[in-house]
Parts: sequence; C-alpha cells; structure tokens
Amino acid sequence: MSISNWIRSCARGALGLAMLVGYAHAQETKSIPASKKPNIVFILTDNLGYGELGVYGGGILRGAPTPRIDQLASEGMRLLNFNVEAQCTPSRSALMTGRFSIRSGTYEVPIGVATEGLTTWEITIAQLLSAQGYATGMWGKWHLGSTEERLPTNRGFDEWYGIPRTYDEAMWPSLNETNSMWPSVGNKQGWNANIAPPEVIYEARKGEKARQIATLDLNNRRTMEAEITSRAVEFIKRNASAGKPFYAYVSSSMVHMPVLPNPEFAGKTGNGDWADCLAEMDYRTGQILDAIKEAGIEDNTVVIFTSDNGPEATDPWQGDSGPWRGTYFTAMEASLRAPFIIRWPGKVPAGRVNNEIVHIVDMFPTLARVGGAEVPKDRPIDGVDQLDFFLGKQENSNRDGFPAYVADRLSAVKWRNWKVHLIWQENMYDPPLRLPLPKIINLLTDLKEERDVAATNTWVAVPVMKIVTDFLGSLQKYPPIKVGTPDPYVPPK
Repeated sequence: MSISNWIRSCARGALGLAMLVGYAHAQETKSIPASKKPNIVFILTDNLGYGELGVYGGGILRGAPTPRIDQLASEGMRLLNFNVEAQCTPSRSALMTGRFSIRSGTYEVPIGVATEGLTTWEITIAQLLSAQGYATGMWGKWHLGSTEERLPTNRGFDEWYGIPRTYDEAMWPSLNETNSMWPSVGNKQGWNANIAPPEVIYEARKGEKARQIATLDLNNRRTMEAEITSRAVEFIKRNASAGKPFYAYVSSSMVHMPVLPNPEFAGKTGNGDWADCLAEMDYRTGQILDAIKEAGIEDNTVVIFTSDNGPEATDPWQGDSGPWRGTYFTAMEASLRAPFIIRWPGKVPAGRVNNEIVHIVDMFPTLARVGGAEVPKDRPIDGVDQLDFFLGKQENSNRDGFPAYVADRLSAVKWRNWKVHLIWQENMYDPPLRLPLPKIINLLTDLKEERDVAATNTWVAVPVMKIVTDFLGSLQKYPPIKVGTPDPYVPPK
C-alpha cells in the first residue's frame, strides 16, 4: 500500500476531526514600536546535542559544568521542542532564508559541487536587517557557498571571518605528513586536479574580495573558537559605542568534529577533549554576554543560543542526545530537537520553559519583525512569526508541525506530540529504509521512538495529511531550486 493510499484510508472515517490549524502560514503582525532598534546576537553552535548543557540534563554529567549558558536560560525562555533540519547546510540555509532547504537546493551537505550553496536570488536575514540600518557581522562556518558571490559579505554581512565549508576538513592537511598531498595556501604549483583543496580561513568585508589568511589545519582548528569570539566581542563593543543597532551571527565551531579544545583549555576538566570543549564553549559564551553587559546594551539586545542539528555520530567524537534517540542526518528526535534559549530582558519572561513546537525557519520572520523588516512576498516563506509567543503574549507556538526532510527524502512529519515516520533510519551510518506502512509515534509516552501505535491512532493521519499535501502542493506551485544551480537564477513563472 502506498503512503498516500494509507493516509487516505486512515483519514476516511475521521475527516470531520481535522483541525483548522495551518502549520506554516505567517501571521500578519506589526513591528514593535521602539525609539531604538534592538540588537540581535545569534549564537549557533555546531552539532551540539540536546543532552550536553547542564540546563538540559548534561553539564557535569558530561564532564564539565556549563554555568554561563545555564544562567542565560534562567534569564530568558528555554524551549524543549525547538527543531532544526538534519544536517549543517540545511539548517543554516533555513535560518538565513526562512525556507525549508528542499526549496533552495541546500538540502544536503555539499561535496564536490562547484556551485553549492544559496543562489543569489535567495534573500537572507542579514540582507533584510542591513536594509533596516543594522550593522551585520558573522564569524565562523558559513556552509552556504564557496564562490565569491555566495560568501557572507555578498549575502548581507558587513564583515566575516571564518570558513566557507566545514571543520572536519581540518584533518585533510595532516595527510601532507605522509604523501605531500596538500600544497600550502597560495602554492603556485596549484592543487592536485583529482583532489579537493584543503579548507581556507577567510577574512572579508563588504565590497571587497575575501582574503585567504590561513589553511584550516588541526592547529588552527584549536584556536578558531577564541578567534570567532574575540572578533564578535570587538564588533559588539564597536557598534554599541557608535550607537548603531547590530546583528551578530556567531557561528560557533563547538562541538563539530574534530573536537579539539584550545590549548588554554586542554586538560582543564581532567575529563578529556569533549569536556574541555564544553568548558571552553561555556566560557566563550560568557565572554560574549559580558561584552553585551559591559557595553550597557543588555536590555536592548536579543540573545539566542541554539544548535544547527543533533549530536556527532563518529567515533571518538560522539555527542549526547539526552532523552532522545538517534543522530543527526536522520529524522529521529535526537537529530531534530536542539537546545534553544532566548533572552530579552524585560520582554521575554525569565525562567519560562515550554514544549511547544518551533522550527529554525521561524527565526527568519521573527527576527525580521524584531528589526522592523518585512519578509519577501515573492516566494513562499515557511517560517512563522513567533515573537508574541516568545514575549509571553500567548502560551502556544504559532506552529503545530512540519515536514522533516533528510536530504531530498520526506522522512517524517511532526504534528503536536505525534510523529509519523515514512522512512526509518536511526543512525547516520544506517541505510534509510522506506517503510511499507508509516510508523506513528506518541512522543509524550515514547521518547525513544520504540513503539509504533498506528493500529490504535490512525486518526493522526488527518492532520499529518494536511501538512504533507499543503507542502507538496506548494512545491508544485513553486518548483524547488536544484542543487548546484548556478547564478543568475531566475525562478519559473
């Protein structure tokens, strides 16, 4: 039986129960009136599992307390059901554009694709905020394009320090010790035509060509987090002093493989590299929070701390997913649920904890509203404005569910406390298996996703079918961009 036939069969006797709730329709909302635009600091950690932070049940259980991040949570709102996409590139794309990555051809980590990343037709949150007078800065991994026109400083950011791709490439230059495979940056001999060049660390400013300043090797990998934080702190102080509103996108290198602490933190916990990195991540976050406070802008600054996806799955760098099962690159809860904290003193109620569904695409319209910008009207935006929810003006999120893609495969659908798996894959190294009949999971009674309760809960097919049909209908109306699409891209009419 096909998935669509199964859904229709299950829904036949329960159509009257369908909830009149849209899952991805942006609210018509007005900007917050303010004499001064609020600053935004968005800290996006890399592959930080749900179970790593003390406030999420980790901390000392993982070998290192996380007091600064835990304190941040007590000063703001903490979500238990914040959802991301299954891989680094898709989540970062969703954050930047408010669109599910299946739409923009960014639904998988690019390997060997010359024109990977976002086409220049896509509009980023940095572009929206820049148009509203914000200074915009980014530090760390971009992962949304390696060609000059697709680098951050051509996509709305005033300045950038970091890498275009990913940190595991830091291991590539070490091959040089045995076979001289990697020339240094700028070597006139060029690269081996059959092998990709090693990752380069860039420094860039808007209006100028990005400069290559180093090769990402294991030594530079160890000091990346310190450099990212130092530059972010300087940006915050500089713009606070100038009285200019800013958007600081701190794309943390922690805790992406290879998980290597700064020499100042190596051995600090006595519990190994992973715990040392957690301690460093907490310390670096504290440095950013201290800079905000010392600049006297704490009450007018929105701080968000989250992760781009679930925990690492590769030995010896496996992360911890807390109560959830699985790893990233899957549609298991361990992949989709990430820690999320938002603080805005005097506006976001302190100490609030909530299990309502929010998705990373929602950050786009929410932050646009914070900055007084309007989202584009010429393309489907999947994110919904969650600002009133964050501000405590309503108890419920403006989202009931979403389709969960892994690469270009619709693998699962979440709706309220229910989840329907169409493809089963527990670990990124397992093969994805298309199920003959979907599995229905009650996430309140089965956190490990071990029990299929489809036999007694076929009614769940009704709201799930609405999410699926609405989204697939939208993809039909607005054909998605293919991976590797070159610029200039012109959307079909």
